[in-house]
Order: sequence, then structure tokens, then C-alpha cells
Amino acid sequence: MTFTSTPDPDCPREAATPLTLTARSPEDLLALAPVVLGFHPTDSIVMLTFGAAAPFHARVDLPTSAAEVAETVDVLVAPARRHGVARVVILVYGTDRVMSRRLWTAVRDGFARAGIEVLDALRVEEERWYPLVGRDRRAQLSGVAYDVSAHPFLVQAVVDGRVTHGSRAALAGTLAADAGGVRRLTSLARSRPAAIDLLTEGAWIETTLTEHLAGDHLPDDPELARMLLALRDDRLRDAAWSTLSRERARAAVGWWTHALTRCPEDLVAAPAALLAWAAWLHGNGALAWCALDRCESVEPGYDLARLVADLLERAHPPTQWNEAIDWRSGLDEASRAG
Repeated sequence: MTFTSTPDPDCPREAATPLTLTARSPEDLLALAPVVLGFHPTDSIVMLTFGAAAPFHARVDLPTSAAEVAETVDVLVAPARRHGVARVVILVYGTDRVMSRRLWTAVRDGFARAGIEVLDALRVEEERWYPLVGRDRRAQLSGVAYDVSAHPFLVQAVVDGRVTHGSRAALAGTLAADAGGVRRLTSLARSRPAAIDLLTEGAWIETTLTEHLAGDHLPDDPELARMLLALRDDRLRDAAWSTLSRERARAAVGWWTHALTRCPEDLVAAPAALLAWAAWLHGNGALAWCALDRCESVEPGYDLARLVADLLERAHPPTQWNEAIDWRSGLDEASRAG
């Protein structure tokens, strides 16, 4: 089973060639998962896909009740069917053996109904893996010890400059508030004038972001305070949204991460949603979901966040997004994200 990940060609800090990994053993699959996710999963079901025009991977929290099992199955099977996936590998991480077995049975049946082959499936618990397919009864009962800390896949990821976090919580922690930065931005925001001209401010946002992303520059605090205050208006948020492209996605992820970690809490929604969009464009779904969590914590149902969540849930590839955002035409209308 071969997995290929193609980096953004305009990202000088990333590998210049695609990352191609061929898994030949369960240990290879267990090393592959954190590389493609960006973190080591726990209490999760992970799906690796093969055979589609644009293969993708997915991770979902383990259900906590029987009622949630069917929903979890649909979250995995629906995008796989939609994108013409031919084969999948399933990895179930968790210590609840009863729930893991119930979930695996439902997932197996769901993929069978969809006509999608499950190449392999493992249950993973406390540095042991247990086969969910095949007839190795001994391994199914006692498991097989494993350690992928020095696995060639993870070593190659480090060489290629790909960061693999110890957990999803560690990845989410990269978006935590920087207390000193928040204090500085809060003080600067209080001194900004309340009245602004939308067209003038939108043009400033578009020009500033375009120049910063092209040069991979971060804003100074006064610039950032002005930007964050302006983004409270969805029409000006759309001016920032219009500057995001696949070609500048890596720079945009860095820019909006910097902005979000220094943002006063009441202004978090817009930069969090814009970071989620940039991360989706960059192919980093795990980071996009973490940014959406930040947005949801302060403004549930935020329009741009809903759009990104829908794209992620449908496994919609960013290569198929071609719509230009004309923020000027929306100055007298509702936000495009609506």
C-alpha cells in the first residue's frame, strides 16, 4: 500500500518532492498514521484511503455510546463513497474493547455495503496492536507489541520538515493564546477609532495581507490590532478571505496562527475561521479542525467556520476550489460565507 503526499510547490520550508511511503506491515501503518495526521492519535478511528483520484485520510473521535456508532460510520463511509475510494485501512485507537469491537463491526459492514474493500484493520491499545481481520486468534487475544518512535517513516518526516505532534491536544496547543501578546493587542485595540470607511479599510486589508503573504512577513502589533478590529465586520473579513490562495497557503497558515494566538478572546472568531480556511487550502485538515474548535468556543455557528467544516467533512480537495471572493461587491450585501 503506497501513500503519496504532494507538498505545496511554493513552500520553500517543506520538502521539494512528494512524500511517498509504502506500507508493508502493521507497524508501517501505525507509523504512517501520525505522519499523515500530523499527530499521534488516541481514542480515535483513523481511515487511510487508496484508489481514489485524490486519496485522503480521516480521523474521528471514538463514539461514547452505541447511539453514536452509526453516525461515526457515516462520517467515514460517505466521503469515501463520494470520492470513489476503492480500498481503505482502518485503525481503531482506544482502551474500551467493547466499544472498539462494536464500532469495527459497524464500520466493516458499512464499507461492505458501499462496495469498498477494507485492506487491513487494527485495534491499537497501550503500545500493542490487535488484528481485526484474519484468523490469527493468538494475536487477536494477546496483541503484538510495537514501537514506531524510530520508524523510518517518522524519521523521513523529520528530514522533510514535517512536524508530528505527540497528540491532537499538543497540536491544538499551538493555537493557545499568548498571554503577553493578547495583553498588547487588547491595549492597542482600545485605542483604535470606532468609525471606519469600509471601502478604505477593506482595500488596506487586501493590500497589507497580499504584501505580507507574498513576502512571508508577519504583522507588527499595531497592524494586527487594526486588522483584528476590522474583521468584526464580515464584509471586511471577506476582504481578508479574498487574499487566501493555495499558492500562499503555507504563509497564510503562519500569519493567521500568529494572529490567533495574540487575539483578544472577543475577536477570535474571524482569525480562527480564516486560519481554518488557510489550513484546509494547505492540506492540513487536523490544524483546520483545531482552528474551528477555537472559533466554535467563542461564536458557535460562525458562517465561514461552517463552510470550512462542510468542506472537511466532505473531504473536498482544495484543488477543486476555484471561486474568487469579490469582497467589494458585498459591501452592501450579506457576507459571501453566508
